[in-house]
Amino acid sequence: MKLLQTLALAAAVAIAVPAFAQTSTPQDTVKSDKAQIKQDKAKRKADRKAGDKAAVAQDKEQIKADKAKMKADRKAARQAKKGNKMEGGESNK
Repeated sequence: MKLLQTLALAAAVAIAVPAFAQTSTPQDTVKSDKAQIKQDKAKRKADRKAGDKAAVAQDKEQIKADKAKMKADRKAARQAKKGNKMEGGESNK
């Protein structure tokens, strides 16, 4: 049952994220990644309290994946910011 709920949530997020990513700035994406990690940690805590070891392991993997995504998004945000600075500097010359 837990696995079905997790898969349904993952599918919903997979559908919603591309639409959200197209309309947001890189900084907003990083903020949403942080919020997702926070939610995943709360879920892991609840699963740990319930004694569901399989769900805890799955939550750990999800947190790990979310942290990797946040790291990539943070790097992309830095690159975008750096690119904006370079474009602005060239137009002033």
